[in-house]
Amino acid sequence: MRRERYPKEVKEQLIKEALEVGNATQVARRHGIDPKRLDYWISAAKHKSFQETPADAKKVTAYVPSSQEFSQLESENAALKKLLGEKALEIQILQDLVKKTNPGYRRNWK
Repeated sequence: MRRERYPKEVKEQLIKEALEVGNATQVARRHGIDPKRLDYWISAAKHKSFQETPADAKKVTAYVPSSQEFSQLESENAALKKLLGEKALEIQILQDLVKKTNPGYRRNWK
């Protein structure tokens, strides 16, 4: 079985149509080509466009908060730790109260 070769323009048109429609299989069947081939062309086109993207556009930078944001985050963190400590103490007090009022009630609270 001989493979058919398609011009670059036809491939680009089919890829564009498949991306617009959102269903590559339907586009491939309409044009009488194998859906797997069209999927391959689409994935190759995406890979190719990523390779052609400038390197500075692909950089992922880390977020570094300013000193004002950092101090705000520290104060918020301290407030949350205080709140968590209060809640843990409240839970412990309630557990002790349940143990005292119901001496036969045993439960592992951990």
